[in-house]
Formats: sequence, C-alpha cells, structure tokens
Amino acid sequence: MNKIVEKEYFSANVVKLVIEAPLIAKARRAGHFVIVRVGENGERMPLTIAASDIEKGTITLVVQKMGVSSTKLCDLNVGDYITDVVGPLGKATHIEKFGTVVCAGGGVGVAPLLPIVEALKKAGNRVITVLAARTKDLVILEKQIAEFSDEVIVMTDDGSYGKKGLVTNGVEEIINREQVDLCVTIGPAIMMKFVALLTKKYNIPTVASLNTIMVDGTGMCGACRITVDGQTKFVCVDGPEFDAHKVNFDEMLMRLGAYRDEENAAKEKFKN
Repeated sequence: MNKIVEKEYFSANVVKLVIEAPLIAKARRAGHFVIVRVGENGERMPLTIAASDIEKGTITLVVQKMGVSSTKLCDLNVGDYITDVVGPLGKATHIEKFGTVVCAGGGVGVAPLLPIVEALKKAGNRVITVLAARTKDLVILEKQIAEFSDEVIVMTDDGSYGKKGLVTNGVEEIINREQVDLCVTIGPAIMMKFVALLTKKYNIPTVASLNTIMVDGTGMCGACRITVDGQTKFVCVDGPEFDAHKVNFDEMLMRLGAYRDEENAAKEKFKN
C-alpha cells in the first residue's frame, strides 16, 4: 500500500496527489504511467506520472473526477493509503534534441505533458508550450510548465485568461511565425485529433499520448485497441505515445464513448 503525503485541489474536480513510491520514483521516465487501485475490489486505473522526487521517494499524480473509481481516489486524504500502485509501465517518451518543439496540452493532459516538457528542455530543445482549457479556473500547472518552457501560451475557450480560442489557434500562431520541428500533444482525444490535422497540413511530425483510453495497463483486456497506420495497436504496451498523423482518432472516439451509459449509471448509483 502507498501512503498519500500531499494533496492539492487544482479545481473542484482535479486533484494532485503526492504518493510514497520510492522504487517507482527512481525508475520512472517521461511518458511512464502507473496502475492504481482503491480498495480490494477496486477498478484498475492507469494514470501518467506527472513528476517524481527520488530523494523523497514520491511520485505525483493528477486525477480528474470522472467516474466512480477516480472519485474514490480523489476523496482520499493525506495519511490515507492507496491499495495498489504498480509501475512504471508503458514505453518512455523518445527524447532527443529535435530543435523547436511545440507541446500542446489540454485540461488534465497538461499533467502528463509536464515531464515531457522538462525532458525536452533538458535535452537542449527550444520548447514552446500551449496550454488550453475551457476557462481560467481549469488551467493547471502553468508555473511548473513555464519553468521548462522558453515560452508559454495560454488559450481559454471563453477568453477569461490568456488568449481566447482553442489550442489549435495557439499552435498555428507559432507555426506561422517560426519553424517547428516537432509537436507533442496530450489532452482530450478530440483535441489531439484536430492538433494532428493541423500539423499534418504543415508537415510537422507529431506525437500524441493516448493514455485516456487505457484500462488494464498490461495488454490483457484489449480495451485500448486502436488503429495506427492500418495496424491494431494496444496503447498500454505499444504506447502510450504514437505518431499522431497515423492514429485513427475517429475509431478511438467511438471506443471512448462505448460504455458511457453504463458509466453514468454507476456514478448515479455511487452518489445514492
């Protein structure tokens, strides 16, 4: 069992948890995730590691209340224990000196983007990060992202903070003013789809992290099947990062919505 040593609310439904996990903290690299379980009969939840502290032996997770399991995790407090934390899992992000890299993060996708931004900057890249959210209150980790970015552009749907517009507006603004050698995008599937369509138009290599579709995390359940360049891949073992221009995002969006009714029914039962 893993003890929660720090908890912070980024918003009403987004929580940062710092958890004791010394072996994972030592082994993890950018892009890695863990499987978390709350309770002996709890559901397996894959969560990307947002940060780690080797000296303290801790990892940081950012969790959004979506369903029953994520709500149970977010409701835990400092001093409580998480039943299982297994990892690091998945393939680490390929990091090298590319040149100028645009990192586009939406919502809680900024959390898994943070270690990638840090690793890219330390590898000598010029890193420009575009953060996107519906409103100012939902922008997270801006200060931490800025620490490893040459420039940060914030986009909000309602214009309450930064610039008004979508993440693609911010990305295209950068493309139109300077050469971009790589784009990395993490966020809602629909957001990553349109970032990929934009960068494909400009012939800019793009990597997307598809962690939101994972369930089991070991390739056993098959829930994270996607099609990449016409071939079936499993996000948890073959990814979670793929060439965004080759991902069938429409198929992924259909799969993400396959059990929406059951998920809503479970949430209502949990509330009552």
